Amino acid sequence: MTRAFFDSNILVYAFTNDDARQERALELLAIGGTISVQCLNEFASVTRRKLGMDWKRIHTALEEIRDLCRTIMPLDLDTHIRGIELVQHYKLSVYDGMIVAAALAADCDTLYSEDMHAGLVVNGRLTVVNPFAP
Repeated sequence: MTRAFFDSNILVYAFTNDDARQERALELLAIGGTISVQCLNEFASVTRRKLGMDWKRIHTALEEIRDLCRTIMPLDLDTHIRGIELVQHYKLSVYDGMIVAAALAADCDTLYSEDMHAGLVVNGRLTVVNPFAP
């Protein structure tokens, strides 16, 4: 059975009504999976800054996400240290490194992300998958 981890872009598309990727994002979230506090922070930032979502709607959306994704990994010192190591080794952005570190800590085997390196296998046990690829 796949243990899924969702990058923040999956969360954003689930709440973007005028985007064709919304349906696929909602399908993934309905199955359930894991996220991190980093993903919640990025969701709030992107939906406010790029989509102009008001704070009331952001709070409601965050509650909905937390209900769907029952396992939420912390962004703690261990995650930070491991994330920086992953950034150096796999040439990830710092934010992506934190997400990958959280996915590994949660023992996930699939990381759904549109903008990370699709097909990348991290530590031989976590595969990055672009769920919107044809």
